[in-house]
Amino acid sequence: MSLRTDRIAHQLQQEVARVLRDEVTDRRVKMVTVLRVDVAPDLSNAVVGWSLFEGDGEPDFDEIDEVEDGLESASSYIRRKIAASLNLRRTPALRFEYDPSLRLAGETMEILQEIAVADETAEADEAIDTQESAPAQEAAEVQEIADVEETKS
Repeated sequence: MSLRTDRIAHQLQQEVARVLRDEVTDRRVKMVTVLRVDVAPDLSNAVVGWSLFEGDGEPDFDEIDEVEDGLESASSYIRRKIAASLNLRRTPALRFEYDPSLRLAGETMEILQEIAVADETAEADEAIDTQESAPAQEAAEVQEIADVEETKS
């Protein structure tokens, strides 16, 4: 993308997020986070990547479909609001796509935390094994020294 389309994509992302947050009254599109906007070089179309913030876990497919329907029904309203607020010769048509990257990032973090806990447990077990075997090692070393001294005499 060119510098101009990057700048316009950033402005569109901010404006779409603002309109969704402040002006759209459809209950289906609440708690939507606008993650990215990809703009065509000729500014005819823009793909808005969004995610759904759910405090109680990941959204199911029915929730995603419901939000997509709400976003599609509000897309012409959002486009009109963007046309009024941004000084563009052509306001792109908006297409909304669910972006699962936040959910996938959360799943990745959970896996990494499980690995870290498993590593800590393994290190703790190893430390316990080392502590348990230390007296036996010391006794063996003392015995070896005694055997060496006995053979010298």
